[in-house]
Amino acid sequence: MAEEKNIVVPDIGDFEGVEVIEIMVSPGDTINVEDPLVSLESDKAAMEIPSPLAGTIREVKIKIGDQVSKGDLLATMEVAAAESAAVAHQEAETAEPPEETPGATEPEQPPTPTPAPSRKPAADQRPPPVTPSPIDEAGFRKAHASPSVRKFARELGADLGQITGTGKKGRISRQDVTAFVKRVMTSATAGGGLGVAPMPEIDFSEFGDIETQPLTKINKLTGQVLHRNWVTVPHVTQFDEADITELEAFRRQLNKEHKDEGVRVTVLAFLMKALVSALKEYPRFNSSLDPGGENLVLKKYFHIGVAVDTPDGLVVPVIRDCDRKSLIEVANELIAVSARARAKKLSPADLSGGCISISSLGGIGGTAFTPIVNAPEVAILGVSRAQMRPVYQEEDGEFEPRLILPLSLSYDHRVIDGADGARFTSFLSKLLSDTRRLLL
Repeated sequence: MAEEKNIVVPDIGDFEGVEVIEIMVSPGDTINVEDPLVSLESDKAAMEIPSPLAGTIREVKIKIGDQVSKGDLLATMEVAAAESAAVAHQEAETAEPPEETPGATEPEQPPTPTPAPSRKPAADQRPPPVTPSPIDEAGFRKAHASPSVRKFARELGADLGQITGTGKKGRISRQDVTAFVKRVMTSATAGGGLGVAPMPEIDFSEFGDIETQPLTKINKLTGQVLHRNWVTVPHVTQFDEADITELEAFRRQLNKEHKDEGVRVTVLAFLMKALVSALKEYPRFNSSLDPGGENLVLKKYFHIGVAVDTPDGLVVPVIRDCDRKSLIEVANELIAVSARARAKKLSPADLSGGCISISSLGGIGGTAFTPIVNAPEVAILGVSRAQMRPVYQEEDGEFEPRLILPLSLSYDHRVIDGADGARFTSFLSKLLSDTRRLLL
């Protein structure tokens, strides 16, 4: 025979007036012992209140935003007679305790709430998944789903009100929630993240002939990383120029001298050696923020990533210990790693551990561009095609043709301010304009 029992807030410690942030059950839901009923959140933690009994929810007595304390009524439940005795322990414990009498025994403690992860993610916790829009609490409550599915959806940040159930009578299952989250994450990667509406689906064949080509795996992975870095790193780009007239003459001379050895020194090799000197002069550029954004990790090594254009997409292998290698050694390693990249023979170790990256478009063209920081690095140097220009010489008052290299430095503004960004490119320009400075 069924009996109606009250479900109240158990002992939740020293908390009073705790806010109800989620209601996980509705009238008519059948639940088991320890199934979550509601979530409460104080200024210190969030916690779930589990059910002490199995039965059917008859009426929910609270609403989201209410302030509750120990002993407050949460809901009424129909339970089997065999289960009703267990409620007496909870009701007795939440009532005012009687005066102690000799020989009295302490009553059994009621079930304690199961703490839920704090809504404020710590450094070692992952932030909640991206959702297309804030959860509509009214729609969430009306959705046809079991308490366990509601809890699962809440943990993933999925709005049940937007999910179409495939179960009996439209009931939402865990599989439905999982499929919904996958669709949301896919749209986020394509540009629908941060609450921005996803791109509209358009049938382009209505306007003419089309051809569909699948993205390569590298395209997909690169797109995900670049999208993440663009939306999470506050970018600033500093533009500058370097006079590399003497450097280019020296480079050509080196290649002639080492022609029989198969050595081919590029401007990129000079840039990498110059970057080592610049990183030593400005250590914040050779750092990374920790995951919590509270500390700066300063690196004592000098590994430089170089973007390589391959038939399948962009990859960024890393040349390690550039400070310990000669210009010729760096040039040879650049040739070798670029060949491995185009042959799809790079290992995971080849792509990790970079301090700063270089993206060079000098062999293609352009005058300037805004490279995207390769997080967790805090800066990336973009290089465009060098051009011969007339430059005014103050010493003799005449114009002289000089080879000018455009530089585009993007950096994480949380770590580097504009003044240091300008100092860095100015220092780098001086190094490239006079290769003797690399010896200092």
